[in-house]
Amino acid sequence: KPGEQKHPQEPSSLQCMHLAVVACGDRLEETLIMLKSAVLFSNRRLCFHIFAEDSLKPEFETKLKEWPSSYTKKFESNIYPITFSVGNAQEWKKLFKPCAAQRLFLPVILKDVDSLLYVDTDVLFLRPIDDIWHLLREFNSTQLAAMAPEHEIPKIGWYSRFARHPYYGTTGVNSGVMLMNLTRIRSTRFKNSLIPGGLTWEEMLYPLYQKYKNYITWGDQDLLNIIFNFNPECLYVFPCQWNYRPDHCMYGSNCRGAEEEGVSILHGNRGVYHDDKQPTFKALYEVIRDFPFEDNLFQSLYYPLQSRFLDTVHTLCGRIPQVFLKQIEKTMKKVYESRVIVYLGANHRY
Repeated sequence: KPGEQKHPQEPSSLQCMHLAVVACGDRLEETLIMLKSAVLFSNRRLCFHIFAEDSLKPEFETKLKEWPSSYTKKFESNIYPITFSVGNAQEWKKLFKPCAAQRLFLPVILKDVDSLLYVDTDVLFLRPIDDIWHLLREFNSTQLAAMAPEHEIPKIGWYSRFARHPYYGTTGVNSGVMLMNLTRIRSTRFKNSLIPGGLTWEEMLYPLYQKYKNYITWGDQDLLNIIFNFNPECLYVFPCQWNYRPDHCMYGSNCRGAEEEGVSILHGNRGVYHDDKQPTFKALYEVIRDFPFEDNLFQSLYYPLQSRFLDTVHTLCGRIPQVFLKQIEKTMKKVYESRVIVYLGANHRY
């Protein structure tokens, strides 16, 4: 407007929330459902960074273009080949699950990205990514990444019972949902068990793997635990509702944050979306998968979920449906109310 002060436009890389995922093998559908859950609820624009095998690239491009324009305008996507900047590429590729070690190289590859959220393919967002993105503001001056504990109870946690290598804290951390300030990671020299002086992130990865490869079970997650064991001041630990897994309910409910607020991010590890061991997790996955984009959220997503959950009450996780439904109901109400207000406001002008 005349006389109004102009402000320089924010670079596009800063205007969106960056989401990274690595997909190899048979993970195409899982990844697409994860991205769908992200787009359904998020408010700010999203930038997807999809690392995939060459054979999957055209399938991702085709499937994402099939989404309605009302949703495709909410994100931009970049698809990258699987690459490892140091060490033996085949060795990295076979570490734990196919290509999972790619996440270790995100700070090196995405040089123009300041911060991002990395998630495994088997993750579902039950509330806007905006809410976990805001946790970046809570980092203190030394923190450069955030993860949730691997377990809430040390006596039944995997790391506290079986690990033969250093790990973070009393139960270790799970890397399936990882918030990262890449700028800080690139500029930090990390303490380590290799040399007295610090090493950069890229310098540290392969020697660290070589030292501990005969002792690690969970691949790249174990390497991250080793890194943050030596650099605990660099890690922000967020609560379990941001990375809710079957372990949080299959031995009885042990995630207080989810009981109070509901699950924010569901992590269906151990293949539970595709078998009948955890019907509550499978129900959420299938309902989001089958949801028609343009349909009413309550009619075609929330009510089918309620119905499916009635069939799971005989399971330990199914006995606490409110844990799974609370946050997604709250999120959908916000989406519905915002659309109604916009609609009424548009009509009011006329």
